Amino acid sequence: MSLDSFSKISAQMRKGILEYLILSIISRGEAYSSDILETLKKNKILVVEGTMYPLLSRLKKEGMISYYWIESKSGPPRKYYKLTSQGQEMLSIMSTVWGNIESAVKNIIKK
Repeated sequence: MSLDSFSKISAQMRKGILEYLILSIISRGEAYSSDILETLKKNKILVVEGTMYPLLSRLKKEGMISYYWIESKSGPPRKYYKLTSQGQEMLSIMSTVWGNIESAVKNIIKK
């Protein structure tokens, strides 16, 4: 497999779970966008801002997250995201689905 093929496959698989990961990060407590990016990066899920911001916008539009602004002493105000009750419900559903997928994949790979 070429490096290019590996990169494409890796990106597709990560893209499929990005929404779940972002909701999970925000569920731990209100989060600033750079905190979300840093958590993903630390866990080797590399995401560019151009991918994350449209996703955050869509999650907001769908009622999964909300945000508020906090003034910063050293720059522009910061937008902090938090889960809504609808977002909590979606995260719970996604967690169940992920558990089922993870279990199925492990069973298939073992055989």
